[in-house]
Amino acid sequence: MSVHLQRDMDSIHRDLLSMCAQVEDMIHQAVDGLKKPSVETAERLKKLDDKIDDWDVRIENDCLKILALHQPVANDLRRICSVLKIIAELERVADLGVHIAERACGLMARPDVFVPEKLKEMANRAIDMLRRAIDSYVELDSKLARKLVAEDAQIDELNREIIRELTQRMQQSPDQVEPLMHLFSASRHVERVADHATNIAEDVVYMVEGEIIRHRNLE
Repeated sequence: MSVHLQRDMDSIHRDLLSMCAQVEDMIHQAVDGLKKPSVETAERLKKLDDKIDDWDVRIENDCLKILALHQPVANDLRRICSVLKIIAELERVADLGVHIAERACGLMARPDVFVPEKLKEMANRAIDMLRRAIDSYVELDSKLARKLVAEDAQIDELNREIIRELTQRMQQSPDQVEPLMHLFSASRHVERVADHATNIAEDVVYMVEGEIIRHRNLE
């Protein structure tokens, strides 16, 4: 790898890590807002989402410049292709943060509505998956990435448990159907965070091993 290519790759690497840290923080704020909803939080996250969009465009442009100027091959080419996919996943996770905050605002009129503890647990696990997916990218650890892909089923099961609990509460308290539907949507958005983390892990496997594992049962 040439000195100039290494410099440009390092720059992209730093921007991707900064983008990921901001996205993680957005999801934390959005989930915390389910118990203390506020319009201010939702507006702040929308502004942060604009910054994530800017990062997405800037990093993509930098990747395209590398492809045009350096014409990387083999491992370097796979890394650039993987970065393009990863930033797209992160941008979608940021969108989910905004959606969760919007669902939280729907709870403001009913502060008495119960927020399942499992929802916070699922959010923490989904964010942890996202962090470890990026760790697997940084460390070029395809074993960790494959482990994360397998963990997605656990998040799916947590989501189903939350949906069952919310459905039961709707049946018991018809007057709370509307706010509970907001929690229903929020749970689905959190589950999607784990899906995007899984997609990133699959991209890491491709980057390290050159194998496409999407749509496969790793077991």
